[in-house]
Amino acid sequence: MLLLYSPHITARLRYIVEFIGRELFDEPITLTSDKEGYTLHPGPRLNYSDKDIDEIEFFLRSTPLLYQAGIHEQNIECFELNFHKAFFPTEGDFPFDIFAASFYLISRYEEYLPADPDAYGRYDHAQSLAFREGFLDIPLVNVWLQQFKGALGKKFPTLVFRYPSFKFIPTYDIDVAYSYLHKGWKRNLGGFLRSLSKGRWAEATERVNVLRGRQRDPYDAYEWLDSLHLYCRLRAYYFFLAAGRQKGVDRNISPEGKGLQELVRYHSFGCRVGIHPSWQTGDKESLLKEEIEWMEYITETKVTRSRQHYIRMTLPGTYRLLIKHGIQQDFSMGYGSINGFRASVASSFYWYDLQKEEKTSLRIFPFCFMDANSFYEQHDSPAQAMQELMHYYHLIRKVNGLMITIWHNTFLGDDPQFADWKNLYALFLKEEVFWDA
Repeated sequence: MLLLYSPHITARLRYIVEFIGRELFDEPITLTSDKEGYTLHPGPRLNYSDKDIDEIEFFLRSTPLLYQAGIHEQNIECFELNFHKAFFPTEGDFPFDIFAASFYLISRYEEYLPADPDAYGRYDHAQSLAFREGFLDIPLVNVWLQQFKGALGKKFPTLVFRYPSFKFIPTYDIDVAYSYLHKGWKRNLGGFLRSLSKGRWAEATERVNVLRGRQRDPYDAYEWLDSLHLYCRLRAYYFFLAAGRQKGVDRNISPEGKGLQELVRYHSFGCRVGIHPSWQTGDKESLLKEEIEWMEYITETKVTRSRQHYIRMTLPGTYRLLIKHGIQQDFSMGYGSINGFRASVASSFYWYDLQKEEKTSLRIFPFCFMDANSFYEQHDSPAQAMQELMHYYHLIRKVNGLMITIWHNTFLGDDPQFADWKNLYALFLKEEVFWDA
């Protein structure tokens, strides 16, 4: 058992020590502010303070962040350490305050500071430390933890560490379940006439063939995905958009119709399903409650998982609302404008509410790759997207982390606009992930 001494045990310190302890050990790190009891401890000891005590301890010199109250602009200057960035440099048995630096990134401290939002009103990735310092594409916290583990092991050769395995979770956002099916005659007639007016004859013909049962709906990738998951021994997560009113970017089929209900109910048996809160819920809380109730009515079970549509989220408001309405796991931690590690970590963690200074019950599952980011934001070709996927795969596998990707059924069906993306995804799962399942 590792005993950690600090003259002041704050909620921030307790939170990050718990996270790091869970990542490194099979048992929690014990915290104490009793200096005398600490010095008498016969096992491995870690001193987190501004002054060392003796030579047989591991001394991690503290910086102010974890002892502060409130949210303040931090003076952060990054430096190179073993080919990676680090900050909050200190002197001691480790070259920087890994506790404070990890807390800063995982808590998303910078997102509570004044900042100009992006075009969608979200936190702009370009203002993040990770983007500005060039480590957005790296699970930096996991890299640091491996270095920290090495330093602790060198100091305490008998210390027993946890050795987790790489894990991959395939997740899907079902924004538009079908291109033509279950949309009602008004929407289909309007779409048909619009195709004719723009001279898109093939599209008009396809709509007619699908509605007459002569052709599969181009967004219907569900059976194909079932076969792929079965082959690769994967259990998927599906997040369904269930907006009662179709408006703006909320273009799902109605949750009142049998089309969406049958699709959700089918996936609730063999997969894990969650709510995909509509854009409109960001403006009206009652709609979030309504959409969750629809999902619970369809699945006949409590909805505890969520991912924001268009990754529309602000801290702390969005997460507080999710907790209020019974959500226990959120999969929105990533950007809707670029791929990478928003919280610089490839591990799940509990959300820390900085304004209330408390660890919450909401567990965060960060994603690093989304097909829509690659296609619409980064303008990548399928080959470039595959290269990026492999980059994340190898990095996360190296640190034995958690890799979560987001795909949409629209990319994996028969829409010619996304012709090669389906093959890309199948190749990635069958040739790489299959061997880790």
